[in-house]
Amino acid sequence: MRIISIFLLLLLFTASAVYNAAAGKSYYDILQISKSATDDQIKRAYRKLALKFHPDKNPGNEEATKKFAEINNAYEVLVDREKRGIYDQYGEEGLKQNAANGGRGGGGGGFDIFSQFFGGGMRFGDDEEEDRIPKGDDVVVEIYATLEDLYMGNSYKIWREKNVLKPASGKRKCNCKNKVSHRQVGPGMYQQYTQQVCQECPNVKFEREGLSIDVDIERGMQDGQEIVFYEDGEPIIDGEPGDLKFVIRTQPHVRFQRDGNNLHTTVTISLLDALVGFKKDMKHLDGHLVAVGTNKITKPKEVRRFPGEGMPVFEKNKKGDLFVMFEVAFPSSLTDSQKNVIKQTLGS
Repeated sequence: MRIISIFLLLLLFTASAVYNAAAGKSYYDILQISKSATDDQIKRAYRKLALKFHPDKNPGNEEATKKFAEINNAYEVLVDREKRGIYDQYGEEGLKQNAANGGRGGGGGGFDIFSQFFGGGMRFGDDEEEDRIPKGDDVVVEIYATLEDLYMGNSYKIWREKNVLKPASGKRKCNCKNKVSHRQVGPGMYQQYTQQVCQECPNVKFEREGLSIDVDIERGMQDGQEIVFYEDGEPIIDGEPGDLKFVIRTQPHVRFQRDGNNLHTTVTISLLDALVGFKKDMKHLDGHLVAVGTNKITKPKEVRRFPGEGMPVFEKNKKGDLFVMFEVAFPSSLTDSQKNVIKQTLGS
């Protein structure tokens, strides 16, 4: 009986190894840690990745949502010693078999794990948890986009140079391993403090590297809107890199002015056109023609609205409106015969 049990375990181990190879990344790869990672290292890795790929920070990004679920599943297994032991020996199939036999299986609800880790009241941007790990400087770059690019969309190739952490000779003291302790300072009163328990780590140094980044300008983006590359800012030793932020600035346009999702422009017509009507096509930002003519009288400074001919609304399938103001060009002089014709035509 014992021989059969050992055989079944070996068979299970072999099957799980094949399964994990076919499935792709291991739980350790998902959390970007080594197999010898400590509980503290697992928690730090989870915190960093969960904040980065949380759906609230990546609205509409299905890939980030999938990644967030993988991160939570991996964390729930590796932070639990029993589950981790089963996973290390038999892989995901071992966790499933253990759950089928009445034990605890793999990961569960991602948002439940996230809430337990950060607390139910966690809010992005103002929670103390986010400030506990030092963070490098954000890098802010202004991109001067044309109105045509904001109307149709475009991709800019930006050359970026930044500091990169590289291994260096020797050792260094660091704060990578901190221990939170409590001490009594009075009856029923305790003070929390942090002790540095790490003595030394491999040394590192900064090296300057350059790379090309594709920055996508999406249709309808607004002036001042940010495009953020998380953790692509300046690095910091024993902390998290800052963010790289591209801020959109709109270049002035010779014909159009933007107001939110609407466009404004001016068209000059002759006095004759203003009086008897006219046909006229105006070239838009993407080259299509807009018929702005009329068979009615046009008064100087008159504004007409053309629905749906404005700017695209960001991430929505609709557009704002185009407002055209008409300037009337009066002749510099008239002959006597012209004056007589006008008097006969317009005189009372």
